[in-house]
Amino acid sequence: MSEPQRSDGGTRRLPVIEKADDATADDATADGTAADREPDQSASAAAYDPLPALDGENGREKRFWSARRTPAGILAVLLLAGAGLLLYDVAAVRADRPAMEWRRSLARQLAERPLDDTWVLVGAGVAVLLGLWLILLAATPGLRDVLPMRRVHPRVRAGLHRGAAALALRDRAMEVSGVRSVRVRAGRKRVDVRAVSHFRELDEVRADLDVTLADGIRGLGLSRPPALYVHVRRPGRKG
Repeated sequence: MSEPQRSDGGTRRLPVIEKADDATADDATADGTAADREPDQSASAAAYDPLPALDGENGREKRFWSARRTPAGILAVLLLAGAGLLLYDVAAVRADRPAMEWRRSLARQLAERPLDDTWVLVGAGVAVLLGLWLILLAATPGLRDVLPMRRVHPRVRAGLHRGAAALALRDRAMEVSGVRSVRVRAGRKRVDVRAVSHFRELDEVRADLDVTLADGIRGLGLSRPPALYVHVRRPGRKG
């Protein structure tokens, strides 16, 4: 920061002060009059027209269903182990051998403990939560990271991973003049774009990003095109 210099007229120019992230540079005179501030950020929610639906297509493809292999495999292993252990104990009792200690202890506890016992309530709560979790897994499609694409053939369904969609849009955004860096987050309902511009007017950069990214989203061929939100700012001062 340089020292203020006095002019012949008795006024002096204050030093320029820059703040790290979202501050702007102000020039002032001794009488307190401030110069116009340049906006340090620009944001918009861009609207665009998606591709028209094809013949026989309603444009609302459903999400892909997950196979749920891991929860189903864990549940199958637990049920198989429990059923096999119980079957072995029943067969041992039928062969005039004493029942296992865990089954006699469990039967005694269930017979002696009242229904309002703390451990009975805790066990019932855990069983209810596990049951609700399994019902939720069975009733929801899953695969939230896969975005359904428009169907161009009646027997073929296609999907695009959210990470791949974000990477494609990021590459398109980096082609805009004045864009220094871009961070894109693609979701099922909206795409958030945060760009840093080191030259050009921010409103001009944002307008170009709106047009470019809207065209990029249309090019992805998604069944449900997400909304587009663009935010542009200046880079912060290092140090």
